[in-house]
Amino acid sequence: MKIAILGAGNMGLSFSKSFLKYELIKPENLQLITRNESRLAKISEEFPHSRISVFQDVKEIDADLIIIAVKPQDFQYVAENIRFTLKENQMVLSIMAGIKIEKIQKLLHHPLVVRAMPNSPTLLGMGITGYTSADGISFSQLINIERLLNSTGRSVYLENEDLLNGVTALSGSGPAYFYYIIDAMIKAGIEMGIEENLSKLFVKQTMLGAYHLINNSDKNLEELIKDVASKGGTTEAALRTFEENNFKEILKKGILNAEKRAQELNG
Repeated sequence: MKIAILGAGNMGLSFSKSFLKYELIKPENLQLITRNESRLAKISEEFPHSRISVFQDVKEIDADLIIIAVKPQDFQYVAENIRFTLKENQMVLSIMAGIKIEKIQKLLHHPLVVRAMPNSPTLLGMGITGYTSADGISFSQLINIERLLNSTGRSVYLENEDLLNGVTALSGSGPAYFYYIIDAMIKAGIEMGIEENLSKLFVKQTMLGAYHLINNSDKNLEELIKDVASKGGTTEAALRTFEENNFKEILKKGILNAEKRAQELNG
């Protein structure tokens, strides 16, 4: 399989690394296309045997799959300034937030589009990606796409494309919510007199341990919370403060606003 990635940013490059790591593609069959000429040297250094191109110079793409990894706000410009014509049998995989399949088909004048929403842990092969496809994509083509997506972590096929905006808000943006909470916890530790590096260690190891408990326990989240929060204890004091300040509702509202923004990106 030959793959071209249009948009050699963090996500495009992390996909490339996963494909190469699991030998799903040979380096010479990978073409990375960037608009940023200043990044050429760095990309060439990281991917010495791949083909590196500048967007405005590309007049033809020799690839079975073209991955669109540009920012959603830039897609209109990119689509209007493409100098190559997509061949009938070429597949397009979009990993842009918010941009619907119908709009991609219309702007690229091409029907074979799969839309996916990965998240940043794909950098470590620990991401999760929701994806869906246009009509006319065969089962074998979807299996090939899934194999590629699974090299970056896990993937879930969704029949309903509208759910992808929810996936964008939940898991696509999700890592930042955890970072935000962790940052607040670390700063609370510092305020209590715990040295910053030590505070980071306590919080990160607590997060890791909590994740494994969730994964390995038969108990639901409410039961796990009760296991930690004894009546009249320290955890209960913290949780009561969260409830009094509607922390859960604020978090939910933020996620719903992220979904709304994903909808707006389609224009």
